[in-house]
Amino acid sequence: MEEIKRNLRKERIGVVTSNKMDKSIVVAEVKKVKHPMYGKFVLKTKKYVAHDETNNCNEGDTVRIMETRPLSKTKCWRLVEIIERAK
Repeated sequence: MEEIKRNLRKERIGVVTSNKMDKSIVVAEVKKVKHPMYGKFVLKTKKYVAHDETNNCNEGDTVRIMETRPLSKTKCWRLVEIIERAK
């Protein structure tokens, strides 16, 4: 039998936009995508609700989040590390 790799989980890096909930944060990931016809670069934003067990994050922090099992209706990501604190 082959070994099944379990740690192939998605990771995202983004900026915390809200920490008003208890043990939850909202992380916005911004991507620059080239428009298929006009060639201009457009900013695309995707928001994720992530689990922050220690309520350690503040708005403006750059964080890394990882996919996990569903923790609530909208929460299926968890905080891995705080890369940079907000100034």
